[in-house]
Amino acid sequence: MERNTRQRIAIREAIEVARRPLLPQEVLDQAQSLAPGLGIATVYRNLKALVDDGTLAVVQLPGENPRYEPVSRRHHHHFQCRRCQRVFDVHACPGDLSRLAPPGFSVEDHDLTLYGCCADCAGQAGRTSAHGHAHAPGHDGCR
Repeated sequence: MERNTRQRIAIREAIEVARRPLLPQEVLDQAQSLAPGLGIATVYRNLKALVDDGTLAVVQLPGENPRYEPVSRRHHHHFQCRRCQRVFDVHACPGDLSRLAPPGFSVEDHDLTLYGCCADCAGQAGRTSAHGHAHAPGHDGCR
């Protein structure tokens, strides 16, 4: 049994409080306030241990580094902002997708990722650009 170190408690707390999947660097940034001196190697070591013991789940999006979230969260999907690259939980689900599978195939599970612009980045879209011009809707890098 692995002991609950101050660093591990800080890492778990950072992930729980974030309420969205975090990259290891984001975990480090959040957990350092609870465990000053925490390093990235310790974060990686603890993330692996927490995944191995069933506390954390890995969120793997195509072409992205893994993110981490508590396994205690019910079935959900994800949204990735194309501007800031953050990933958020989506608690709605389209349900049974077996109708999309080829005839004779059996769907056992599904994972859905939506892509677009998060509320923070969408709010920045209407603000003026560095050249002093207002952005037109749809022309802010979040298409």
